[in-house]
Amino acid sequence: MIDNFKTLAVAHQGPLLNVQLNSPDTGNALGEPMLDELLTVLGALHDHPEIRVVVLSGAGADFCLGGDRREFAESLAADRSGAALRAMGNKARRVCEALAATSAVTIARLHGGVIGAGIALAVFCDLRAGAHNCRFRLPELALGMPPAWGGVLPRLLNEAGAARIRELILTGESFDAAKAVELSLLHKAVPEGELDEMIARWTRPLVRRSPAALRTAKVMMNAYAGAGRLADATLFDAEMLTSVLAAAGSERCG
Repeated sequence: MIDNFKTLAVAHQGPLLNVQLNSPDTGNALGEPMLDELLTVLGALHDHPEIRVVVLSGAGADFCLGGDRREFAESLAADRSGAALRAMGNKARRVCEALAATSAVTIARLHGGVIGAGIALAVFCDLRAGAHNCRFRLPELALGMPPAWGGVLPRLLNEAGAARIRELILTGESFDAAKAVELSLLHKAVPEGELDEMIARWTRPLVRRSPAALRTAKVMMNAYAGAGRLADATLFDAEMLTSVLAAAGSERCG
């Protein structure tokens, strides 16, 4: 597994792959360089069928404080057509799709801030464990953006339910790990010092599972979860995000 990354720390240990978002100075903001490296890692899993489990974590005080809003603004300033921002949005969707589709079981190890795009990245993982100090928020509307990062909305609705997610998006209300467990956005919440052991409790049996059985189970669960969707509207997420941000920029200039 390639390990010369600038925004990730990747450790391959037999059937286990640890992938850490490694830009703590930015709160592990999900900018284009990190998206590119995540796509590289997740794409390389096809060549490593021995990997049964991928653990996704974040360096520093927070798992991820969201998308890189400075990069959004700079991208639109450099290209008013929004083509670059649209391409970035499509990369985000491909990363989330890759997390869901890979044959390895993906586990999100969460601590500190899990905000906006950070929630999106986590919710596309199969299993999610968080420290009691986690704080979650979907702040997109307060920031003048639609909830369109990574095609997350259908996943959130499916995992937590429409009524609860509608409230969190419209109010932008912050919530803790206990609330996240109630909403099924976390499977387990434990003291931060016990988080690694919680992950290990999941990992130990998973690495002994039949690769074919794991792969088939994931395909089945993804297929049944999406059975009620007649079309994939998330294909338009990058377009909607770009249109709203471009319109907001025009309003400020007008």
